[in-house]
Amino acid sequence: MSDVKFSGIKACVFDAYGTLWDVHSAVGRYRKRFGDKADAVSDTWRMKQLQYTWLRSLMGKYIPFWQVTQDALDFAMQAHEVDDPGLRQDLVDAYLSLDCYPEVPEMLKTLQGAGLKTAVLSNGSPNMLDAAVQSSGLESLLDASLSVDTLSVYKPDMRVYQMVCDHFGIAAQEVSFQSSNAWDAWAASSFGFQVAWCNRFGQAPERLPDSPQAEIKTLAELAAIVIP
Repeated sequence: MSDVKFSGIKACVFDAYGTLWDVHSAVGRYRKRFGDKADAVSDTWRMKQLQYTWLRSLMGKYIPFWQVTQDALDFAMQAHEVDDPGLRQDLVDAYLSLDCYPEVPEMLKTLQGAGLKTAVLSNGSPNMLDAAVQSSGLESLLDASLSVDTLSVYKPDMRVYQMVCDHFGIAAQEVSFQSSNAWDAWAASSFGFQVAWCNRFGQAPERLPDSPQAEIKTLAELAAIVIP
């Protein structure tokens, strides 16, 4: 439990994949069909998904995250010698209805009950975010779903974080930003948000500028940090 307390927060904004939704739940649903390759495929899929966003941003070759996700899956399946078109389609479909982490709905209700705005800021394509929100029943618990698709550039480009300030008409320091992706948490802190890194899996901290102000294990700890 973090003993840090944020002040002046008006909006709580969350990364989507890995923070609100479990990116490994898609492969998890079909674990038996992978045999002993399930975890390796899921880890490679996620790794290449992120790498492709960073590389495409640097190359100036943006495509929507929905296509990036499928490209990364194709890489992962080939790399681990899984040749099953039916399984591929099942995984693509599953990515539209990933499991949200169990503490998420109650946490969002608590924040809204305290008068705070809530939103997602994600690399995800609008169709992906809409599907994930609906499948998790979070429609009434999020005031906005902000996608990088508007800018055609991926995190951690600073213009992405500016979208939150522009949407809500607030200053960076009035935003509490949460991500389980350490690189995202560090970048958001560098932008000027007050940041809680949701370190679900006990990762080592990044060696990047401007570290997050708080570290939490799950999002259930957030309310105590942001609510006066």
